[in-house]
Amino acid sequence: MLKRTAIAALLMAATVGANAQKPMNAPKGGKAISDELIGIFFEDISSSADGGLYAELLQNGSFEFNPSERDGWGAGTAWKSIRPGHSLGYAEVRKDGGIHPNNPTYMRLHTERVKEYYDYSGWKGFGLQNDGFDGISVKAGEKYDFSAFFRAKKNTVIRIALVEPQGWNKDPKLLAEATINANGNSWKKYSAMLTPSADCQKAALQILTQTVGDLDVDVISLMPQDTYKGHGLRKDLAQALADLQPKFMRFPGGCVVHGGGDGFWNTYRWKTTIGPKEQRRHLKNTWGYHQSMGLGYFEYFQFCEDLGMEPLPILPCGVSCQGTNGGWGMKTQAQDVVPMSEMDEWVQDALDLIEWANGDPATSKWAKMRADAGHPAPFNLKYLGIGNEEKITPEFNERFAYMYKKVMKAYPDIKIVGTAGPGSHPGNPDLENGWKLAEELEMPIIDEHYYEPNKYFLSSRQYDKYPRDRKTKVYLGEYAAKDKKLIDALAEGLYLLHVERNGDIVCMTSYAPLFARKNATNWNPDLIYFDNERPFLTCSYYVQQMFGQSSGQYYYGDCVSFEGDAAGVQQPQQDVHYGQSVILNVKTRRLYVKLVNAGADAKKANINLGRFSVKKMAKKTTLTGKPDQENNFDQQPIVPVKEEVKAQKKFSLDLEPYSMVMLEYQL
Repeated sequence: MLKRTAIAALLMAATVGANAQKPMNAPKGGKAISDELIGIFFEDISSSADGGLYAELLQNGSFEFNPSERDGWGAGTAWKSIRPGHSLGYAEVRKDGGIHPNNPTYMRLHTERVKEYYDYSGWKGFGLQNDGFDGISVKAGEKYDFSAFFRAKKNTVIRIALVEPQGWNKDPKLLAEATINANGNSWKKYSAMLTPSADCQKAALQILTQTVGDLDVDVISLMPQDTYKGHGLRKDLAQALADLQPKFMRFPGGCVVHGGGDGFWNTYRWKTTIGPKEQRRHLKNTWGYHQSMGLGYFEYFQFCEDLGMEPLPILPCGVSCQGTNGGWGMKTQAQDVVPMSEMDEWVQDALDLIEWANGDPATSKWAKMRADAGHPAPFNLKYLGIGNEEKITPEFNERFAYMYKKVMKAYPDIKIVGTAGPGSHPGNPDLENGWKLAEELEMPIIDEHYYEPNKYFLSSRQYDKYPRDRKTKVYLGEYAAKDKKLIDALAEGLYLLHVERNGDIVCMTSYAPLFARKNATNWNPDLIYFDNERPFLTCSYYVQQMFGQSSGQYYYGDCVSFEGDAAGVQQPQQDVHYGQSVILNVKTRRLYVKLVNAGADAKKANINLGRFSVKKMAKKTTLTGKPDQENNFDQQPIVPVKEEVKAQKKFSLDLEPYSMVMLEYQL
């Protein structure tokens, strides 16, 4: 038995631990702000989903690529016919009797000859090879799950081989293999586990029939078993997002929401992205490639839960992107709308989504679908976006208001996020018209977007001028300086200090775009670049990370002053390139002091934390370098430096040129 003193010590330690997490009261002088200011915005742009966050290693596994997505594409894109060992056969694209109407295309393999000759080296059969996305990256000893749907009138032996190609007319190096026996006149899913014997960055998957006759093949998949929390997302990319400590995620777009430049036939409809993977409707991506929907609404919501983020789905509202088929260049932009007589369909999509996310499986068919997919508990959706960047025309207003009122009547607790159109700058008619509609409807949140050179973020402090009595809050849903150098990241950081000062008006922000794949980039800059092996974190990523790590409920503007400023001035002011913010998180009992200097001269900051009871030590994070340095695929010169320092209540700090510093205190 433990001695009484030991028990007392354990109880005391438990009490201290509990007290460390006990919420506190905020000292006087603070302003209540949103503690959801930093989130992420995921849009499938620059191959962010297939070939990116979605961990599937094969490209075009369901043979649904087509020329409408890219010239020259078709069912056989990313596949090649192979026939080692003098085997003979041919592949035929078929659409009759497919697995599901949403996934009609499949491949029939007609195998004519499979024999062993005098030069037999262990390789024979007719079939297909897939090289993934610029090669398949596998690790020795790791486990990979292969699956496919096969249909064969007679017993057919199929060799599944994970290989490292050795060049033309040479047998590949075998990394792993499995044998499947397929039989039956109906589609059946088969699976096998492959464990590579060596690392390989340019592996390929081969499917080789060993039996003469016909074999139908569809929905071929190769997934690493080791995905983020076992939910099918690429582990390193998901972890990079987790390390940002985002408070919400907006998805699936962006222009992806309303089909971009393709019309209503290509609008993203959430109902076709849930359920079994083989039953999901593939879609042309508005950025010119293919969406398998392996990363669909269920996976988005699951990821939000895994990271503790609030889900913020964005639904279309019967209004197209005004950029449809080159419409950006027209004097009157080419915005299309559905007839009002058809709007109830779009409304029902929103109502059913809320029911799918929050409903009771015992009483709701949509909630039962969620439960059948493996999540009986509700996702607790509280935000819903309607529309994305549409031009704020009378036609848009009519459809948005119709949808908004219907949703609010059915689910008054849901917070609707509207849109301020494409370009949220003072004087822009869309911004003015968007705000007018928001105030008429008493909309909870409006989504503003703008991309500008770093000069804008260095100088503008637009939210200081916003009216303080509006019921509608601001979500800055898309923004970035138009480059990825250190000075751009510091400009964004300076702007975020001003956002925190206005955290009673601005309730959310998200940098955009989030991801970009090497050699498949539609937009620059992006927060995270990646290849098959690793993510490459930009300077802006580290700035976002520091703000994500330092969320809180109270802002204090009078704890830091800069030498040379007039008394009482709270930086950053307009056209001033240095600033500060002090944030208190009463839930975690942590205090954060953030300082940014985006200028060429050092600055001295005088800090007074006398109203706070800080513990003895503090954590200091510094991000600094030359203003034109950037992190890219070739080099990563800018990384934060962390150290532990003695905590002080009143002190001065020399802020280097082109730097950001964050101090974290436990209270």
